[in-house]
Amino acid sequence: MAAPMPLPSSEYAIAFAAALWIALAVDRWLGEPPAPLHPVVWMGRYLGMGAGIAPRAHQAKAVDLPMFFTGALLWCVGAACVWGVAMALQTLAMLYLPAWVMALLIGLLLKPLFAWRMLRDEVLAVEAALGVSLDAGRQQLARLVSRDVSRLSEREVRESAIESLAENLNDSLVAPVFWFVLLGLPGAALYRFANTADAMWGYRGERSGRDWTWFGKWAARADDVLSWIPARITVALLALAAWRWPSGLSEEARRTPSPNSGWPMATVALLLGVRLAKPGVYALNAEGRAPSADDMQRTAQLGGRAALALGVFASLGIVAIVAVTGWRLA
Repeated sequence: MAAPMPLPSSEYAIAFAAALWIALAVDRWLGEPPAPLHPVVWMGRYLGMGAGIAPRAHQAKAVDLPMFFTGALLWCVGAACVWGVAMALQTLAMLYLPAWVMALLIGLLLKPLFAWRMLRDEVLAVEAALGVSLDAGRQQLARLVSRDVSRLSEREVRESAIESLAENLNDSLVAPVFWFVLLGLPGAALYRFANTADAMWGYRGERSGRDWTWFGKWAARADDVLSWIPARITVALLALAAWRWPSGLSEEARRTPSPNSGWPMATVALLLGVRLAKPGVYALNAEGRAPSADDMQRTAQLGGRAALALGVFASLGIVAIVAVTGWRLA
């Protein structure tokens, strides 16, 4: 049987750019796949093993290197599996499928690795729930954030929802697409695994009766590294969507403990002119006004324009990388 012939590099560029737009279209019109078919659900099941390995809160140590290396090893094993499966699927598609079928398949495989529509809908649902009652708004917000929402005021619920959209615009869309542009489907899959691991393991101190400080340290730092550049790209996309640069951004962005999440959150706070805060932790644009229902809509609109701009620039990036490197599957 004759070996399959690789496509010209120009056809790969067109196919991967088309795959991105297919994924964006599926996200816009169909949303998330069923849970049994969702790769992030599978990642979560693997990472759920950490709940039984991280030490009990009363067993926590100031320095716990065995837990650190255990968490790092489990992370690396999971990351290698995710990378290997994504690479195998991408390679088989590139070798054995016509360009248009390859674009369709890779687009469908890419879609579950980001989630803009779900993020937007969940955030807007917080405002809709606030229209019913404060308790309903708190309950809806609890689907988005890990903090205790039981005592948040209406203003604080809106602040948290806007923060969540800004931060997760990077985590749930820009970063996976960025790594797809650079490394293809395996890059997007690896980022999604790293971000999911950070969400499940990357805590400091106690959560749900377990101490995650050392067990989750590798996961937290890996996500910081992989999110660093995309977080700054998210700032540029939001500024482009608003057609102005947020003055004083650098100072505001550094007020948060995270090296990355403060950048898109501070950008939105400054662009809208609102105050965004996590009680006892940080306040962004502290002199700004309290966010209103209109600001929730404006945030979603900014995110939508940023998502569209991301698609355009990511497509150009794919074409440019292939043109410069002459990349093709050997």
